[in-house]
Amino acid sequence: MISNVAGIDEVGRGALFGPVFAGAVILSQKAEIDLIRAGLKDSKKLSPKKRALLMPMIKEIAVNCSIGQASAREIDCFGIRLATEKAMIRAVHRLNPHPEKLLIDGNLPLRLWTGKQETLIKGEDKSPAIAAASVIAKVTRDSLLNRLAREYPSYGLEKNVGYGTEFHRKRLIKLGPTPLHRKTFISRIK
Repeated sequence: MISNVAGIDEVGRGALFGPVFAGAVILSQKAEIDLIRAGLKDSKKLSPKKRALLMPMIKEIAVNCSIGQASAREIDCFGIRLATEKAMIRAVHRLNPHPEKLLIDGNLPLRLWTGKQETLIKGEDKSPAIAAASVIAKVTRDSLLNRLAREYPSYGLEKNVGYGTEFHRKRLIKLGPTPLHRKTFISRIK
């Protein structure tokens, strides 16, 4: 029987700015029940306030949790899929104990992982560990983007967290990209 199963999810894959983040979480059955009772679900379905409340709870009761990221430069060099996989592998390698199996949100297997894995479409709705991974990745990435918004105030990062909103695209056209924009993602913006 497999006892250490890690849920994996990414955040920021489709953004124009900044790194892609991946969360990895191992939960006991009791922690899964406690987190579901506390309102855990897909981070996109939770308010920022609810995510912020769940984050310390996840960190406290998880067997282990970790974050990995891949930079905008890595995304431009390797492509978004490989960069996302690198972020996921970095998160997994920070887990202790190391997982015996990965549950990965989506339908794309983690090609860089040689161990057991399973992909789950809408995995955040099927696995509390994946939902917890989505929350820690989202809260961590959003926190970074809020700090970067002070360094790059002209792009509305505090509101769009790097995604291609109309305001963000217009500012890119007017001001050009920062060093943290994904050049391969913004090449078609006119």
